[in-house]
Amino acid sequence: MGDPLERRYGVLGWPVGHSRSPAMMRAAGLERYQRLPVAPDVLADTVCALGGAGFRGANVTIPHKQAALALADTASDAAREIGAANTLTFADDGSIAAENTDAPGLLAALGDTPPATALVLGAGGSARAAVWALTRAGTDVSVWNRTPQRARALGVRVVERPGPAELLVNCTSVGLEPSSTDLEQLALDADGLSAYRTVVDLVYRAGGTPLIAEAARRGLHTVDGLEILVRQGALSFTLWTGLPAPLQTMRAGVADP
Repeated sequence: MGDPLERRYGVLGWPVGHSRSPAMMRAAGLERYQRLPVAPDVLADTVCALGGAGFRGANVTIPHKQAALALADTASDAAREIGAANTLTFADDGSIAAENTDAPGLLAALGDTPPATALVLGAGGSARAAVWALTRAGTDVSVWNRTPQRARALGVRVVERPGPAELLVNCTSVGLEPSSTDLEQLALDADGLSAYRTVVDLVYRAGGTPLIAEAARRGLHTVDGLEILVRQGALSFTLWTGLPAPLQTMRAGVADP
């Protein structure tokens, strides 16, 4: 297999131009890590060809996490139970293994004590991972999504509007292209953020998202998408290389210029 640091890696998404995974992973030592913009209708062909093209691994982002799991030959218990994968590993025999590092990455970013209650916004692959991780940590989790029936598939309480909780986690793509209506799109208002102690936004962008900015302005504890990115990326790095991830170096790699 050779030196894993010399193999090829990438991040699959649509869009993926905003991703800071390449900067983070290159800083960690994966110098041949690249963006892989792939439309949904060609995802299967692309994933199946990556191993033969010399790729050792690929991270997976919106909107491919659920589809990526279906393309794998094997999957971890976590990925299978969550129903989504954010990390693919390509073996020399052509097989593909799926893992989900979003779930443990979220818990690592939150620290040692899980919250008693949490509200998750969204019902996609990242929301599935957040719900799975938090419920197994003993947190009472509820979910809000613009399409309630999709949220019901996550197996926890579905709410019509966001309500109070110790932790708020945004797992939607709102904030990726920021506007003055971001909080409205999440059925939130600025004053209502005081109902939460900690706010996590999986979205990241230069200057931060409006949700994180407003939460910080109100004195709430915040965890931005870059820290989540680093934590899940560190787990992917170790999975692919067998080496401990250089967390501080990875944080420096994704920091705003």
